Amino acid sequence: MADFSNKRIITVATTGAWPQKSNNPNLPTQPEEIAEEVYGCWKEGAAIAHIHIRDEKDQDSMRVDIFKKVIDTLKGRHPDCDIILNLTAAGGIQNSEEDRLAPFITLKPEMASFDCGTMNWMHMGVFNNNPPFLMKMGAAMQENGVKPEVEVFDIGMIHEAVWYCKNGYLKAPVHFQFCMGCAGGIPAAAENVILMRNVLREVMPDSTWSAFGVGKGAMEVMYTAIASGGNIRVGMEDNIVYKKGELAQSNMQLIARARRVVEEFGCEAATPDEARKILGLKN
Repeated sequence: MADFSNKRIITVATTGAWPQKSNNPNLPTQPEEIAEEVYGCWKEGAAIAHIHIRDEKDQDSMRVDIFKKVIDTLKGRHPDCDIILNLTAAGGIQNSEEDRLAPFITLKPEMASFDCGTMNWMHMGVFNNNPPFLMKMGAAMQENGVKPEVEVFDIGMIHEAVWYCKNGYLKAPVHFQFCMGCAGGIPAAAENVILMRNVLREVMPDSTWSAFGVGKGAMEVMYTAIASGGNIRVGMEDNIVYKKGELAQSNMQLIARARRVVEEFGCEAATPDEARKILGLKN
């Protein structure tokens, strides 16, 4: 078996549910914009693209036809792009359970997000991920050949994932995304990355993991994840600035920096095919 210990998977999260062009005019929101940013990020070293979409008014949406337009535009314009597509199964906190399931059931991407617990979200409302829904979603992902990216916003959600795995709703090896710095969840700090990693090593040692930080802790989380054997996610879903006082010019700018940091540490950015082997994807 190939040794991938020196590889780091870089995920780009281009858009998200919350930022607006009024926050940063460079934010991609429409299908053509998102597709071109995904392609540009792939060229810069991203192996996975985490996809959110917006409606015609740039508001959060889970419409299957818009997800399909992003995918069709990407593949139609850039057939050489082999980036792994990871569709959100959340969107904004107001989306119905049916709307959250429909994109990955219909389009069958290689990956989709699985948010492993209910939480108070950003002082705005409740992000509802109740157990019956998670059981239904986990079963649907297995039925449709979609690998979950298990998003965890605190340590308790890691232990929740253990239960879903033991009871057949998640299938090992599990891939985790440490989501850090969101109000209502664990802060984005180096010691918390190590804490989450250590808990994961104890309870699910065969798992893989990635991390991102929202806001001022973003770089601290990225550096720590790379140094401690994890993978990373960057993008304008999580941060619309490149550094304090400077808006990001594009997602490609954020990916290029992430790759430089990976390489400066003496590691290499995993290609999509290497990422597929690391994550145990079928394709």
